[in-house]
Amino acid sequence: MTAVHPRARAFAEAARDRYGLDVEVHEFPAGTKTAADAAAAIGCDVAQIASSLVFVASDGRPVVVVTSGANRVDEGKLADELGVDGVRMADPDEVRGATGWAIGGVPPCCHERELEVLVDETLLAHDEVWAAAGTPEAVFPMAPDRLVEVAGGTTADVAA
Repeated sequence: MTAVHPRARAFAEAARDRYGLDVEVHEFPAGTKTAADAAAAIGCDVAQIASSLVFVASDGRPVVVVTSGANRVDEGKLADELGVDGVRMADPDEVRGATGWAIGGVPPCCHERELEVLVDETLLAHDEVWAAAGTPEAVFPMAPDRLVEVAGGTTADVAA
């Protein structure tokens, strides 16, 4: 692997150690903070961006939702999927506490602790998707079905 940000390197090492994955981390100095930024930098469709968002269910548990950059998460659908009264976006401290990663760099796997992961079913329409690799400037490609498997995720209809 070429020299990358220490957090991106930590993600790549965790992916190798935990899952035997040799992820190919790509860094974009201009950043990939939004799905549109990421798609433009990578040269792919915004729908191929796999954004990992953290929500907190009304019962207090954090949940990672990996959604297509072309979609927004429907909080009502997400709450129904989780069997709770409601959900809210996690604040930055909650995101870091649950995943070990900062907002904008949360990967779909390699979290600080075991978390429920739901994956937007529309990502499966693509041969390859791109997800955050530990920083807002770092991403990696992966087949979406493999992403679901590695993340220990469940596909769900959570798109607005």
